[in-house]
Amino acid sequence: MNDRNDGRDKWAKEFSQQTSADDVRLNRSGIEIKPLYTPDDWRGAGFDAKLGYPGQLPLTRGIYPSMHRGRTWSQNQIIGLATPGEYNKRLRAMMDAGVTTISTASCNSFYRGFDADEVDIELLGTCGTIINTIDDMATCFDGVPFHTVPLSFSDPTPFTMLAFTVALARRRGIPLSTLRGTSNQSDYISHYVANHMFYRLALPGAQRLLIDHIAYSNEHMPGWNPVSVVGQHMQQAGATPAEAMGFTISSALQFANDCIARGMNPESFLPRFTFFFDVSISFFEEIARFRAGRRLWAKLVRERLSTDDPRCTRFKFHAQTSGADLTRQQPLNNIARVTIQAISGIMGGLQSLHADGFDEVLSTPTEESARIAVATQNILREEAGLTDVIDPMGGSYYVEALTDQMEAAIMKVIEKVDAAGGMFAAVESGLVQGMIGESAIAFQERIDDGDLTLVGVNAYQVEEDASAWPSQALPERGLIEEQLQRLKTFKAERSANAVRKALDNLAAAANDPTQNMFAMIVEAADANVTHGEICSCLRQELGYGHPLIAA
Repeated sequence: MNDRNDGRDKWAKEFSQQTSADDVRLNRSGIEIKPLYTPDDWRGAGFDAKLGYPGQLPLTRGIYPSMHRGRTWSQNQIIGLATPGEYNKRLRAMMDAGVTTISTASCNSFYRGFDADEVDIELLGTCGTIINTIDDMATCFDGVPFHTVPLSFSDPTPFTMLAFTVALARRRGIPLSTLRGTSNQSDYISHYVANHMFYRLALPGAQRLLIDHIAYSNEHMPGWNPVSVVGQHMQQAGATPAEAMGFTISSALQFANDCIARGMNPESFLPRFTFFFDVSISFFEEIARFRAGRRLWAKLVRERLSTDDPRCTRFKFHAQTSGADLTRQQPLNNIARVTIQAISGIMGGLQSLHADGFDEVLSTPTEESARIAVATQNILREEAGLTDVIDPMGGSYYVEALTDQMEAAIMKVIEKVDAAGGMFAAVESGLVQGMIGESAIAFQERIDDGDLTLVGVNAYQVEEDASAWPSQALPERGLIEEQLQRLKTFKAERSANAVRKALDNLAAAANDPTQNMFAMIVEAADANVTHGEICSCLRQELGYGHPLIAA
């Protein structure tokens, strides 16, 4: 021990001679990072309580015994392109390239709750696929066995994309029990706080509809994940990694308590809870955050939700490399950024991954950049040896100490939300929005002051011709006009009586808490009611979404 102390003292003296006393470094969550970590920071004591083994409590090291050595992460490459026919072509190409999950992003007119014939034509299909009807969904899946692979829908409340898929499966005689996947944007709280374009319904109505969606899915689609608790939006809005994790866990606890209040048993719904995170370029911080969040979720489920069922304590999460860290300047540098972020998520124990295209900051990714993003995952999985060892960072003095610090920081956020009355009340009051705003300003100030270096932005700049970078071309006007004509024909040829009856039934369900609204949305989809008509009906009955903007 004396030799160790002597060595430490000698190093500390020599280190101080070579560095400035002002060299204090903080990670994005505000935790000070020391220049060296030793057994004094983490001695390995309490191995069973803090680490243990993969698949066993406290789950720090992973939720499954074999993790990526037994089954690697799902490659989930988000695809959204122009019209359903164009989407179908891109989907087939990406599946040939190695994508293992069907992921769908829609036109922003869809996110705003409108049909294509309700918005300016110039806006259509520019950032995603136009999906307004059950026929559109059928075209997206043409020649693709959608019931045999996991689906991932960027499909906010009231989940019309899933409703079209369910109705399509029923028409084709496909058992709903075979459908697998995730309602990837079901977290209305994250939309209310940080993604206002997605927010369609007033807060209380959105809360009820999510619980109806969970109840329907549990009964009819046992392989479906109706809850994706989203930390991504809050982190991209400016929350620190610790804050984003704390808010996400608080939201999950809110949703769980809402289900319990409806009379559901935690063991009937918690196994289908999933999580969705942004992965910033703060490499070790993100690894520690995911390990801490996994451990903390298992602890809080047992303590607050009174279940130790291992299916309930699993912290299953999808991650997307952070588009907020990508730069318009020197965009090829983004390939390195995406790779670093992806490795961080993999080391943190994710279950599925989306790697951004390097040009995503410029436009909808081109097919070339999407292929590079898919290839990046293939290389990390097949060539880099990242799947050989489970939790390879486990036991690192630095990572273990940082995991403990991140857990403490996350818990402080959860306690603030608890003191405000839970996540629903905290966002109603603006507490969460205020915290995110303060963190966003502080982060920008660090960039402006040069405390944080962004290569190509505030350092290492070069002159470049922005026009040299190809971007995803706007959809051909003729394709959009053809899509509008298909929508017009669809509306003209359907049964007006069936549509009117379905909308009347949906409105009645919205005003009757004993009915399941999502079940009526599925019936409306099967009656050829459009996305915009469903959203309009529910807005009229439940109120329009007007998120609070914190000053």
